[in-house]
Amino acid sequence: MSRTSSRSKTTYRRKPRKKTPIFSGKIRSYSIIAFFILLLLGVGYHYRNGLLYYLGFKSYKIRYEQAEAKRISDIRNFQVLENHQGKSIGLDVSEYQGKIDWKSVENIEGDYPIEFVFIRATAGNDREDDKFDENWLGAKNRKIIRGAYHYYRPNENSLEQAQLFIKTVRLRKGDLPPVLDIEKLPKGQSLDSLKIGLRRWLKAVEAHYKVKPIIYTGEKYYDDFLKKDFSDYLFWIANYNFYREKIEDDWLFWQFTEKASVSGIKGNVDVNIFNGDVEQLKYITME
Repeated sequence: MSRTSSRSKTTYRRKPRKKTPIFSGKIRSYSIIAFFILLLLGVGYHYRNGLLYYLGFKSYKIRYEQAEAKRISDIRNFQVLENHQGKSIGLDVSEYQGKIDWKSVENIEGDYPIEFVFIRATAGNDREDDKFDENWLGAKNRKIIRGAYHYYRPNENSLEQAQLFIKTVRLRKGDLPPVLDIEKLPKGQSLDSLKIGLRRWLKAVEAHYKVKPIIYTGEKYYDDFLKKDFSDYLFWIANYNFYREKIEDDWLFWQFTEKASVSGIKGNVDVNIFNGDVEQLKYITME
């Protein structure tokens, strides 16, 4: 027997679409743009003094014809100097600066007198800086507090390196303590071996000059390899990063730029801040 079924048709109604406000997309875009504008304005306000100086709006700006020799090329550098008013400011130089006219070496940006200078004396176990004697005498004649540093090569004998420095550098009363510059990691030897070599150099130099040397290195090198094992030494730290604007409390010196312009020196120069004023700087010099 056949069955007949009738299917009733069901009618579906479409749900009405929600109306999207015409301006919602534009508002979102404008909000994003406004956020970035506010961000830029905030950064600009933070660095307002450096920007104004750089653009020549400050009333005490130096004349254009002097700017080339005295200007720090980066706006951040001026901001850092302004943040450390009252601190002693200095340089470090080597043969890479060529012949320096020490009589013309006076200040940075017209407002920051150069009160000390570190001069490279030696590198490795066989290399004397070609300009050391000339720079050492030039700084003395200019009556700038001076110090000498050794560039350490990890894969060369540490005691031979110490003897080369001792043979080359004669420290006098009023000079800064000797400096060990360590920047490279060793090849073919362990970090423990490197640290033993550094200790040998430091002890040999301390025994000769009767003063504890200072260690120069980069901030990351300091944090990763030296901070824990050499906590009994004072450090001179290099960090040029844009975000860093203040010296740390446990740093003796901070090398904050390698791109400064100073009268009497051709090309770029490193600039350093001592964590104290000039009288405190004199306190740590050789007796």
